[in-house]
Amino acid sequence: MLGFTKSALGKSNNTSTLRRMPRRRSYDQYCAAARALDAVGDRWTLLIVRELLAGPRRYTDLHADLPGVSTDMLAGRLKDLEGGALVTRRRLPPPASAVVYELTERGRALLPVLRALAAWGAPDLDAPRPTDAVRAHWFAIPLLGVLEGLGAKVVQVTLDEGEFHARVRDGGVTEYGDGPAADAEVWLRTDTATCRALAAGELTLTEAVESGRATLQEPARTN
Repeated sequence: MLGFTKSALGKSNNTSTLRRMPRRRSYDQYCAAARALDAVGDRWTLLIVRELLAGPRRYTDLHADLPGVSTDMLAGRLKDLEGGALVTRRRLPPPASAVVYELTERGRALLPVLRALAAWGAPDLDAPRPTDAVRAHWFAIPLLGVLEGLGAKVVQVTLDEGEFHARVRDGGVTEYGDGPAADAEVWLRTDTATCRALAAGELTLTEAVESGRATLQEPARTN
């Protein structure tokens, strides 16, 4: 039995969403996994979802953090995701007045899928290849389980490549965002090699701290 929950797949009354999606091709199989791949199985689609799980993004920001994707491909994938009711567009109020893309509730429900996929792929994540791009927030999904274990509501993670944060909402739902968090309760500083080892289960956070590969700190509180 596939280990999907209602929160990961959405409620049954949302199944029509996938049927409305304008697809250029379909597996044409009466199978839940095939239907899901019809919706998000195209190249770049899940990586766009990964970026938008960190919060609303402008098109230019998405393109910058998806090195290798063409502008036409990105525009096409975003259009497909909008057609499938997984992504919406809105204009920020002045003075920004920029258009941003953000996930719908059904789109955000893909987080458990990305977490499972990252856990499956983590053991194959060796040292970065010379051609590999690296972004700090790409480690957020593989590390969510580790960060949840700290028992803090907001954890900020700092790498040489940048910062991201994880936020545990009511009900135990964890979200992540790019950049620092002003309300962080715990700061974690480490490096990409340690992140990889933590994600692959080769190292515990306690072992990383004790060996000096990571540091944990609580922000100073003012009275």
